[in-house]
Amino acid sequence: QVQLVESGGNLVQAGGSLRLSCAASRNIFWFNAMGWYRQAPGKQRELVATISSGGITNYEDSVKGRFTVSRDNGKNTVYLQMNSLKPEDTAVYYCNGRRGGSTLFTDYWGQGTQVTVSS
Repeated sequence: QVQLVESGGNLVQAGGSLRLSCAASRNIFWFNAMGWYRQAPGKQRELVATISSGGITNYEDSVKGRFTVSRDNGKNTVYLQMNSLKPEDTAVYYCNGRRGGSTLFTDYWGQGTQVTVSS
């Protein structure tokens, strides 16, 4: 059983920073990629950032230059450093681990952590 456990969500003022952590129950090299998604009330879940097993990163346009995804392989943990937060960043943030190729894969999800940005 693979578990992903997020932490670090909080209430923060606009312009502030938060760091989210995602601890995996197994070696994160087992995943082809890991990342962060978010879901705001009344909206679909959307991709925020991903990082491959080789360290290649990808970001949603609205967070480029503000968010940084990273991984600590020794701790089996993925991070999302969020700076210059905006009220529109308010959402439940979910950690994702994907195993498989581009067409056949399995997604694993954490339980989510709430990020609220006040104006």
